Amino acid sequence: MNFMLDKRAQILLKTLIERYIAEGQPIGSRTLSKYSGLDLSPATIRNVMADLEELGFIASPHTSAGRVPTPLGYRFFVDTLLIVKPLESNALQRIEGELHPDNPQRVIQAASHLLSQLTQFAGVVMTPRRAVTFKHIEFLKLSEKRILMIVVTPDGDVQNRILFTELDYRPSELIEAANFINQHYSGQSFEEVRTHLQAELREVREDMTRLMAAALDAGSALAEGGEQYVISGERNLFAVRDLSQDMGRLKQLLELFERKTSLIKILDLALRGQGVQIFIGGESGVAAPDDVSIVTSPYRVDGEVVGTVGVIGPTRMAYERVVPIVDVTAKLLTSALSQH
Repeated sequence: MNFMLDKRAQILLKTLIERYIAEGQPIGSRTLSKYSGLDLSPATIRNVMADLEELGFIASPHTSAGRVPTPLGYRFFVDTLLIVKPLESNALQRIEGELHPDNPQRVIQAASHLLSQLTQFAGVVMTPRRAVTFKHIEFLKLSEKRILMIVVTPDGDVQNRILFTELDYRPSELIEAANFINQHYSGQSFEEVRTHLQAELREVREDMTRLMAAALDAGSALAEGGEQYVISGERNLFAVRDLSQDMGRLKQLLELFERKTSLIKILDLALRGQGVQIFIGGESGVAAPDDVSIVTSPYRVDGEVVGTVGVIGPTRMAYERVVPIVDVTAKLLTSALSQH
């Protein structure tokens, strides 16, 4: 989305978002005139605000004369206007001190805990993925939208996963899909199959594609080692006024943690990205509330991306502080895990 905002509008939008992040109250033209450093008449400021509102970057809450940023406004801000501050040295020392390469699982716990402590939001780390290969899979219909996937690994280990599908598949379709996968991909990892399939499935019927995609997501999630991510400090989010004032929002957030799959999807999206990514509200294609943002960065082991670190907090967060915390944690986790 490339909006042409002139310099003046950009400065006012940046000032409005920074003040709103700091104060949590709708921002009026007087505050903008005071903090923007621009010598503009109140009428000019009001005109620029009206333009920004028309573009969908800011909105007026009913009860107030001020304006607040919208998810689109935040998006433009983090993509175009954000100036990241270097990490304070005491925060840097804490991260360096805590992430010892002695015990990988402890390092991951420590990283999640640190992210939470340093930002006062929830810190989440997706645990390293190890590719699971399969020798044979089967699909069994459990009910209209639930399918049991049975995976036999090359060493004879059997694992089960339940798939929740949008479509109601006939048993014959399930057999057809399993046969297709077994015939073409036996002995490969789910990640490899996903890469091949994306190219080939353009030719397969769309409903089968959906089943395959669900199976691959679940298969990738079979990576050994129980929990797929470690989360710390979700209780911090109860203390965030923007979120805790509205029970509906909190419920939505809790559902995000409950429905681990959608959180995994966000972390998965982040795996494919380069460096720090910011997902605002429902942008990730996952049902996150509009006023929740997730700041993520992938980490590597021996050069290969294996997981993601992130912070989940209110959209109204100090991104210029959170971004370097996530970035540095990912880099230090990479070096702690790569020394084995």
